[in-house]
Amino acid sequence: MAKALEGIRVIDLTVWFQGPVSAQYLADFGAEVIKVERPQGGDQGRGVRSIKSLPVGDWNQYFLVINRNKKSMAIDLKTEAGRGILYRLVEKSDVFLSNLAPEMLEAWGLSYEKLSAINPKLVYATNTGYGRFGGVSKPSFDMTVQALTGAMARLGEPGEPPVYLGMGSGDAYGGIMSALGIALALYQRRRTGRGQYLDASLYGAQLFLAAPWLQAFLAGNADAALQHSRKQVENPLWNLYPTAGKWVYLCEPNEDARFAALCRALDAPSLHADARFATAALRAQHHEALIDAIETVTLQRDHDALMRGCVAEGVVASPVNNFADVVRDEQAWRNNYFMKAYCEEVQREVDVRGLPVTLSKTPGEIHCLGPQLGQDTELLLMDLLGYEWDEIEALKAQRAIP
Repeated sequence: MAKALEGIRVIDLTVWFQGPVSAQYLADFGAEVIKVERPQGGDQGRGVRSIKSLPVGDWNQYFLVINRNKKSMAIDLKTEAGRGILYRLVEKSDVFLSNLAPEMLEAWGLSYEKLSAINPKLVYATNTGYGRFGGVSKPSFDMTVQALTGAMARLGEPGEPPVYLGMGSGDAYGGIMSALGIALALYQRRRTGRGQYLDASLYGAQLFLAAPWLQAFLAGNADAALQHSRKQVENPLWNLYPTAGKWVYLCEPNEDARFAALCRALDAPSLHADARFATAALRAQHHEALIDAIETVTLQRDHDALMRGCVAEGVVASPVNNFADVVRDEQAWRNNYFMKAYCEEVQREVDVRGLPVTLSKTPGEIHCLGPQLGQDTELLLMDLLGYEWDEIEALKAQRAIP
């Protein structure tokens, strides 16, 4: 079956998470992604086998999942001969992608000016921490950048510590923004015949992620920047409630008909009959009392029973699942949000996060997990770049390749 990005070749000079996951999205949809790594150790992500010293399985899921569907080429770009290999690769490629520091790329002779002179049709993409302009160039991690966005300070109960959205969420979002930018630049290249430079940063992506609250603040709502207690929201029908099993999120407008439906779902006629909650205005006025009253009822219910009542009355609600719940969700598997892939490292199928985008005629796929370091180097040198075997031996002697 044809693939959406079939025929597009990507040089993937990235490490850790945001850059590799950007190239992974492209590879999932058929681009030939050649991951270029240093001969000694390769991408630092190859060494991640635990989080905070806690093992996360018997295989290196951190590296293998975000580098799936790729080839690996080991080149020492600190050598002149190594850079010569990359320049020949640039001649035959459509995209150059890197999340290394711009200063490092410049020092290695891999600037946009240099590579676009070799191949004017090249799309040159970088993933920075804080954006191209403004002069900020320092190490960036998902946590440190998320802390800058205001979203972390917005989450959680007033007076409680800020809430981090989770490991790699901003990286994954930044990666898909980068892949989107590359697709846009490739589309534009079809019209003009010329490539261009693009950058997607962790900071920019996560500011966009925070947009619903951040935009409200930009529009003048200073309250949008503050932590909010669930005990004080003005619409108690749109709120988080505990049950005997787990938390449940209700999402209903403060309207008389929807309040009546909720009271039926909760089997709480006394709540509906309470004069303090008779109209939308009164429910907003007495929101703290209504929240306490609803919570008193929900705490007496098992969440499954409460959800059945909500379904019966058409009340929009969802249990707050944990990961153990999510991986059992048939809906996620049926839509390929989770998939199975064969893992050479442990010689069995493993469960991996799948594809966030569905294409009907050119779907994405996972045909292999991350490659071994440099496994395709010699083959690519001969078949793609036209090197003879004696030239490859000379490159090895110069330590340009392992």
